[in-house]
Amino acid sequence: MKTRKAYSRGFSVAFGLAAVALVAIFIFVLTRPAQHPAVCPDCNVIIVGIDTLRADRVHAFGYQRETTPNLDKLATNGYVFTNAVSASSWTVPSFMSIMTSVYPSVHKVVNKFSTFNAKEKKISNLKELSPQITTLAEAMRKAGYATGGFTGDAGVSGQFGYKEGFDVYTDEKAFGGLSNSEGHALGWLDSLQKDKKFLMFFHGYDLHGQFDIPIDLQRFVPSGYRGSHTGLHDDEAALREAQLHGPLSYNDADVEFWNGLYDSKIRAADEQLGHFLAELEKRDVLKNTVIIVLSDHGEEWFEHGGIDHGHTLYDELVHVPLVIHVPGGGTASIPGQISTMDVAPTIFDILGIIPDDAFRKQAYGQSLVPYFSGKKDGRDVFLETDYRDAIHKRAVRSADGWKYIRNMVNGEEELYDLNADPAEKQNLISSRQKKADDLKAKLFAHITNDLHADPAARFEVGCLPVYPTECLEKAVLQ
Repeated sequence: MKTRKAYSRGFSVAFGLAAVALVAIFIFVLTRPAQHPAVCPDCNVIIVGIDTLRADRVHAFGYQRETTPNLDKLATNGYVFTNAVSASSWTVPSFMSIMTSVYPSVHKVVNKFSTFNAKEKKISNLKELSPQITTLAEAMRKAGYATGGFTGDAGVSGQFGYKEGFDVYTDEKAFGGLSNSEGHALGWLDSLQKDKKFLMFFHGYDLHGQFDIPIDLQRFVPSGYRGSHTGLHDDEAALREAQLHGPLSYNDADVEFWNGLYDSKIRAADEQLGHFLAELEKRDVLKNTVIIVLSDHGEEWFEHGGIDHGHTLYDELVHVPLVIHVPGGGTASIPGQISTMDVAPTIFDILGIIPDDAFRKQAYGQSLVPYFSGKKDGRDVFLETDYRDAIHKRAVRSADGWKYIRNMVNGEEELYDLNADPAEKQNLISSRQKKADDLKAKLFAHITNDLHADPAARFEVGCLPVYPTECLEKAVLQ
């Protein structure tokens, strides 16, 4: 028989354990991230990455040509973010920022090569450069989702770290299009167990300069063009390389030709998107799947004297479309400025998932779910490009419609009022010095505080890791 003393001791232990448990629960409630009620708790997620699509060429966003009938239809049944901005202006860093919700200079996959010289050419890899960074796919797999990525290789090649967290990741065709990705994607879907929830990354290079489309699909190309350009990938590549060594030579007919070809590629890609959505409908997948359509960057067609992407931070390269369709959800056109880094946090919020600590602590993005129910105010976003380790620029695009751009090598500055001058043709740096100084201060505070809060971890003897030969004082503060 137990004594009164034994009972008392047992009660004290039990009470103590209960108290500890209550304290633990209390701490968890106070410290866990704020969550909105799940919008679609049992949904799958498909991220459709239409590479190289600029926002102002989407018909639903106001473009005069009917380039995107299928995307337009999806947009009428979803949330359309008309002021989405990419973290960078080319694929390698941009999609990695989407998949990790961190800036390029933090995940450090800023170029295809982390080392490139006569003796060594080392491919950039997320887990080697930033082993502490986790991906959306890794976090979703931990949450019990099947994960599949079906891509066009090149800038989203698995070797850069894009395959991390994916059960299946295809990238066998360089600059492959949506059609190629679709075959892999549908085969994978058909192989999944019934009712298994999944995350899919579905991507193609259909608009890219290195993707050729047949003549019968070039519906917007001027029929009377007699210039020297063919529009084929080697033609575009030659122009891209030439612009790095001096101004390009072109005329109005050339501009019309390249723009017509680009719009034709958009229409052809949109038809592939429509086919893919139809196949999902046949499989009864759309009724419980969140569809997110976005791009990593746009494309310049001579707006600032060049072509292609990566080399500038003007809006033709960083203003991208973002459409989120939620089964049973609402519809809205949302003008508040946001970042494509917000996509991953938004996915967790829609599904009602609290991601693991690693992802939660690293994320710079914010959930867009509050916009679904009426939030209107956008926020400042910051931009980076270290294109081919030759062009190093940073910018801030403010919520009230201004952009300040800084060349980190020579200190050149640009300032644009996007409300009055959306094409960024009038540099106001000399006439609006107070505005420039304010935005410059924001940009430098972001670089020195937000991105590099821990100097021991983020800096190398006072130098930005992105610029191993340039000290912080010379590269940023002058």
